[in-house]
Amino acid sequence: MTRTRVLTVVRVAFSVTVLAAVVWAVAKNWTEVSVHLKQISWPVFALSSLAAAVGTWLTMLGWRVILRDLGSELHLAPSSGVYFVGQLGKYLPGSLWSVLVQADIASHLKVPRRRTAVTGLLALGLSLLTGLLVGLPATSFLLRRDSDAFSWWVLLAIPLVVVLCWPRLLNAIIALMLRTLRREPLEHDLSGRAVLASVGIFVLVWIAFGVHTLLLAQAVAGDAPHPDLTRAAMCGYALSVSLGMLTIVLPAGLGAREGLLTIILSVAIPPPAAAAVAIVSRFIVTIIDVLAALGGWLYARRHHLVTAHSDDSNDSNDADGPGGPGVRPARAQRPG
Repeated sequence: MTRTRVLTVVRVAFSVTVLAAVVWAVAKNWTEVSVHLKQISWPVFALSSLAAAVGTWLTMLGWRVILRDLGSELHLAPSSGVYFVGQLGKYLPGSLWSVLVQADIASHLKVPRRRTAVTGLLALGLSLLTGLLVGLPATSFLLRRDSDAFSWWVLLAIPLVVVLCWPRLLNAIIALMLRTLRREPLEHDLSGRAVLASVGIFVLVWIAFGVHTLLLAQAVAGDAPHPDLTRAAMCGYALSVSLGMLTIVLPAGLGAREGLLTIILSVAIPPPAAAAVAIVSRFIVTIIDVLAALGGWLYARRHHLVTAHSDDSNDSNDADGPGGPGVRPARAQRPG
């Protein structure tokens, strides 16, 4: 058996094990969990879904800001088609399927594969960094420690994130990565303005998903919610998803995200209620991902924006050409 097959078997086995553990934990307490599921009314479900949809849409905008700055300014329709359809790749075991799918789809629009791949990796990295930053106040809940003892983490993390988002450092990492993979360098560096804009958008993404979680948590909390509920929900979702992203063998952090979110929310609501919130949250986000992918693809097709055929040669020599349907001409290279 080859090394690739061994890794695939390990990933699948690990994913199944984690998922089975989560299913077993929920099934064991299903009587209590089901009671809390019934507490979530349809209006609350709808508002929570709307907040999650806003977060999903903002994620695409953050990705689009980076792609535009690197030279490919897609209209919203093809951007939706490329990003949202590609996002379904995160539900496969592994870490980079969504990036690979997005690069393949964008090549139909004459966007160089390496440019889309770099954009996807940058979006993942910035999303992870901002998620950890927004989720930091919930760390004390996860570790079951005094929150005051961890307050300095936030002050320490802010300059650390600033350093990691420093454009010169990001550009050096991009250049090293492309050189290691023996790919042509990008036409120009990523600008500081694009980094700042995308970071701001990703922070808004986590706030939107925090509202999505808080609405569900408040519905099952009863008439006297715990004073820590808002922080646990608003910051706990960002922390659990970000840590789930680090478990690259799990598809979309399946199981890990739910387990972590349940632990964090359990400081403010009973564990069965926290599990109910985690289950409904996963259901809503998954359905929105599927609907967004379907909507983006249908919208782009209806406007004849994804009808061009892929051209593998566009990875280098025609990167700044006219492009496919829905692609605005790339900007001129910025002076060094």
